[in-house]
Amino acid sequence: MLLLRLIDFAGYLVQLYVYVVIASVIMSWLMAFGVVNPYNNTVRAIWQGLNAVTEPLLRPIRNLLPNLGGLDLSPVVLLLGCFFVQSVVLGTLRDLVIASG
Repeated sequence: MLLLRLIDFAGYLVQLYVYVVIASVIMSWLMAFGVVNPYNNTVRAIWQGLNAVTEPLLRPIRNLLPNLGGLDLSPVVLLLGCFFVQSVVLGTLRDLVIASG
């Protein structure tokens, strides 16, 4: 059934986005601790690509969270939201499609 495949594809996209958010967090740690050189063109290109994908969702979350100094919990909130969408929303849609047809 086409609708089931679309729901599964959306689940794969959410899972891919989870990996991108985790990669962005790890990259920020590597840059903060001086493990990778942020002035390297390849590193800068990867960092800009990760930011272009994650910042549109992280920025509003950062605006809602209180200022905790150097601690940024917005990726954790975003990952929890992704897991909620993946398991509850898409899972419920999948169950409804299976039950109806």
